[in-house]
Amino acid sequence: MAKKRGALTNDMQVEMLPVDDLYLDWRNPRLAELGLSSGEDQEEILRILWRDMAVDELAYSIATNGYFRHEILFGTREDGKLYVIEGNRRLAAVKLLLSAKLRRKVGATDLPTVSATVRDQISELPVVECDRADIWHYVGFKHVNGPQPWDAYSKAHYVARVHNSQGISLETIAETIGDRHLTVKRLYRGLMALEQAEDAGVFDRDDRWNRRFFFSHLYTGLDFAGFQRFLNFKPERSFEPHFIPKNRVRNLGEVCEWLYGRKSKKKQPLVRSQNPDLRNLDSVLQSTDGVAALRRGMPLETALDITRGDEELFREALVQAKVALQGARGKVLQGYKGDPGLLRTAEDVHDLSGSLLDEMQRMREERSARRSGRGGAD
Repeated sequence: MAKKRGALTNDMQVEMLPVDDLYLDWRNPRLAELGLSSGEDQEEILRILWRDMAVDELAYSIATNGYFRHEILFGTREDGKLYVIEGNRRLAAVKLLLSAKLRRKVGATDLPTVSATVRDQISELPVVECDRADIWHYVGFKHVNGPQPWDAYSKAHYVARVHNSQGISLETIAETIGDRHLTVKRLYRGLMALEQAEDAGVFDRDDRWNRRFFFSHLYTGLDFAGFQRFLNFKPERSFEPHFIPKNRVRNLGEVCEWLYGRKSKKKQPLVRSQNPDLRNLDSVLQSTDGVAALRRGMPLETALDITRGDEELFREALVQAKVALQGARGKVLQGYKGDPGLLRTAEDVHDLSGSLLDEMQRMREERSARRSGRGGAD
C-alpha cells in the first residue's frame, strides 16, 4: 500500500502508514513496570497493554468515532522495523479492532465489530518517523512532568535511558521538561539504587510481596537522612550508577526488603504507606537498636518504640492521656446520662492518675535526696 503524504509537525513529515507495518515498542518504559523485561513478542506486549493500560477505553472510542488524525504516532526504524515510541495504546487499540484473531489471543472478546467505513479509516495511521533522540524532550514533558504522567518507575526508566544511552545530562533533561523539584534526579537515583541491589543479588523485584511496585517508596526514602546514613552515601554524589558503597550493598538489600517484602521468605513489607511508615522507617534506620530490632523480625512499630526510648514514650502517653481526658471533660454534660459503668470507669481513671502522680512525686523526691546527699541542688 502506498504511503500518503500529510502535513508537517515540528518540521517532521507525517505519513499515513499501514497498521500492519507498525510495531509496538518493547522498550516502552511503562512495560518495564508491568513485567516485560526484554524481548519484542508483539502478542505479549499487546496482552500487557490490554490487561493493564485501559486500551479498551480507547478501542471503544475509536470504534464509535474513528481515529482522530491529529493524534500522530511517532516511530523509529530499528532492525528494519518501524516501532511506535509514542502512541502504543492507540496502536494497540487499532490492531485489536482490526484483528479478530488478536482479540481472541489477548482475551479482548467483548470489543465491538467496527463498520466497514471505520475499518477503512483506521487501516492506516498518521506517523512521524524519527530517531528516539529527536523527541525525547517531547515524550519527557508529556509523560514525566506533563499532562499524561507515567507511574514513577516508568518515568525513571525513561530518564535513565535518555541519560545513559543518549548522554544527555540530568540537568538538561530537568531543564527541558520544566522540572523544578529535582524529580528527574530523584527518579534516576532511585532506579540506580534498585538496579544496584538487583545486580548484586540482594533483592529481586519479582520476589516482592505486592503485585504493584511502589517505586516511590525507594526514591523518596533516599532523600531522608536515616536512609543516607544507613546506606552511607552523600546526596551530592549519588546521581550515578552504583553509588552505594560495596560494604553497604547488604544494607541496601535489607532496605528493599523492608520496603517491598519478600514472597519467597513470606515476609510482608514494613512500609504499607509513605505516611507515616516511610518516615518511621527513616527514624529507625538512625538507631542501632532500632535496626537490630528490624533484623530480628520485629514489627516497624516495635522497632520505632525501641528507637524512641522509654522517656519519650512515657511523655507521649501522658500527653495523649491528658488530651483524651480534656476531650471527655468537654463532653460530660451532654454525653453522661447516669450510666453506672461509665462512673466506675471514671473512678478507675481517677485512681490510676492518682497512683501515677504519687509514683512520679516519690521518684522525684528520691532523686532530689540523692542529689542533696552528693552536695547538689534540686
